[in-house]
Amino acid sequence: MHQFEEELTCSICYSLFEDPRVLPCSHTFCRSCLEGVIQLSSNFSIWRPLRVPLKCPNCRSIVEIPASGTESLPINFALKAIIEKYRQEDHSDVATCSEHYRQPLNVYCLLDKKLVCGHCLTIGKHNGHPIDDLHSAYLKEKESSGKILEQLTDKHWSDVCLLIEKLKEQKAQCESIVQDDKKVVVQYFKKLSETLEHKKQVLLAALDEINDKFWKNMNLIFEKLKKIRGRTAWNYCH
Repeated sequence: MHQFEEELTCSICYSLFEDPRVLPCSHTFCRSCLEGVIQLSSNFSIWRPLRVPLKCPNCRSIVEIPASGTESLPINFALKAIIEKYRQEDHSDVATCSEHYRQPLNVYCLLDKKLVCGHCLTIGKHNGHPIDDLHSAYLKEKESSGKILEQLTDKHWSDVCLLIEKLKEQKAQCESIVQDDKKVVVQYFKKLSETLEHKKQVLLAALDEINDKFWKNMNLIFEKLKKIRGRTAWNYCH
C-alpha cells in the first residue's frame, strides 16, 4: 500500500477513517474505534465520571474523554475531506477487497496467509485472527525463505543439481525431436511440391497437345473449304 493511503487508514481497524476524531494527544481514530477502546478499557463503567481516562493506541499516553463521550471530540475535517475526495477518485492501481467495497488490502492475515482489509478483521470472517502489517510480513517471509535455503544440506543441493541436469537433458532431447520433426515436415512438403509441379507440367503439356491437334484439324478443314470454294467459283464462271 502507498504511504499516502496509510495516512488515510485508522491504526485500530486498518480501514479508511470513518468519522475521524482527534484525541487531545493529536492522534486521529475512527469514532466507532474509540468507542470500542473505551468499552474494553478497565476504566469503563455505565456510570461514567466527569472524565473518562483513555490510553492512546498510538503514543500510549493517557488522555481524558469528556463525560459526553467521543461525540464531543473534535472532528478532523481536513482528513475527512481528503478521504471523501480519495473515495471519489479512481484508484485502479490499488488492490482492494473483493468482499468490502473499495477497502484497501493493507493487512496480512497470519492464519490464512493472505491480504485482507480492515473490515475483514472487524466485521468479516478474519475477525480475531493474528495479523501483521505488510512490510513486516514481507520481511518475515523473506527471512523464512532464507532460512529454508540455509537448512538445505549438501545432499539436498546435490539432488537439486542432479535434477537440474536431468531437466537440461530432457530439454535438449525435446529440442532435438522438434528439429527432426521440422525437417520431416519440410521434406514432405518439398516432395509434395515437386510432385504437384510435375503433374502441373504434364497437364499443361497435354493441353498444349490437344490445342495443337485442334488447330491442325481446323487448318485441314480450312484448306478443304478453300478448295471447294475455288472449284465452285470456276464452274460458275464457265
